[in-house]
Amino acid sequence: MEIRYSTHPDHAKTFTTDELRKHYLVEELFVPNEIKLTYTMEDRTIIGGITPTEEVISLKGYDEIKADYFLERREVGIFNVGGTGVITVDGEQYVMDNKDCLYIGLGKKELLFASESAENPAKYYLYSALAHKEYPTQHVAFKDIEGDRLGSLENANDRVIRRMIHLEGIQSCQVVMGMTQLNTGSVWNSMPTHTHNRRSEVYLYIDLDENARMFHFMGEPTETRHLVMKNEQAVISPPWSIHCGSATSNYTFIWAMAGENKTYTDMDAAPMDVLR
Repeated sequence: MEIRYSTHPDHAKTFTTDELRKHYLVEELFVPNEIKLTYTMEDRTIIGGITPTEEVISLKGYDEIKADYFLERREVGIFNVGGTGVITVDGEQYVMDNKDCLYIGLGKKELLFASESAENPAKYYLYSALAHKEYPTQHVAFKDIEGDRLGSLENANDRVIRRMIHLEGIQSCQVVMGMTQLNTGSVWNSMPTHTHNRRSEVYLYIDLDENARMFHFMGEPTETRHLVMKNEQAVISPPWSIHCGSATSNYTFIWAMAGENKTYTDMDAAPMDVLR
């Protein structure tokens, strides 16, 4: 498990490109037959990828969190961004098609991850936060969430947003997760942009062509920086940072938040005329 420490915005202003990538970019999430985890001190969340092929992979406790089992003091939201698979939670099986979401609450001990096909393995993206109460395990299929269409093609942000783990959906202690898909011809996300000091956020970008690139913008509104990202990479957004971007094609991104509240609309807008 890799450890990432929190940074002060004044410190971030001094970072080189390599330093920005080292602190905020999670470049490798989906490695066949491996679990890849990053523990960030931003709200003590864990970002991870699990890619089983022939064998079942078990997610257990880690010395870095001093836990006998992974959800001893945590909850987790999981999206499958690969082929069909099955997650077994304390003996209960959940079939996970592409873009399906599963929430698993505090106290569940046995977490098993499998793929239906080794040639087209499941790719489980997970986002975990500390939990104080047990909520029931819940699965939601991508096909059952119609979503809300926002933006316009004229503004290059015609998109569909699907909220899975949120106040009016799957219940959790802290974790809020959903997915936004940009339609063909649209490339901008989260613009006009915002911050929210009440919680940190992580974006996972998917459905990008191998040669496409995402230009993700971060930093204080008056001190912006950018990261060049590829498909299936994630970026950590501290509470003081904006988080928006544009790519060389349309794409999908999974957003995940934890912190002070679960109010999706609690944002501090960054007006266009203050951006630098």
